[in-house]
Amino acid sequence: MAKFKFELQDVLDLRNYEKEAAENELSKALDVEVQINNELEYIASEYVRVKQLMKGSRDIDDIICRNNYFKFLDAKKEDALGRLAEAKIITDQKRVDLMECMKKTTALEKLKEKQTADFKADEDYRESEFIDDLATSRYKLSK
Repeated sequence: MAKFKFELQDVLDLRNYEKEAAENELSKALDVEVQINNELEYIASEYVRVKQLMKGSRDIDDIICRNNYFKFLDAKKEDALGRLAEAKIITDQKRVDLMECMKKTTALEKLKEKQTADFKADEDYRESEFIDDLATSRYKLSK
């Protein structure tokens, strides 16, 4: 029985490599988003911690320090939100790139499956024809 060889296997391998690379890039972009979200959570927890720490304080120096720290946290928060917006745009682009790679890969995989099925059906037909011819020739020889 002959062996099936997909003529576009090199292209399929390249597409799979590109898909894996796109998955890795998306993963990196998502990691950046997670890091920024963690930073925002830390800022929020610091805001709550300092607010609780300074609750009821009447010392003017403490109040000034708290307000300055809150301004610092607000600046860090605004910076993080800006970076998060940029990271979301990049993540969305990486997601689109991955979808395109997946479409190309899926199309080639379906083509390979179809060709494999056609090849097997053709081989099965040839084998049954060979067996029929063999049985017919034995029948004729025995007469």
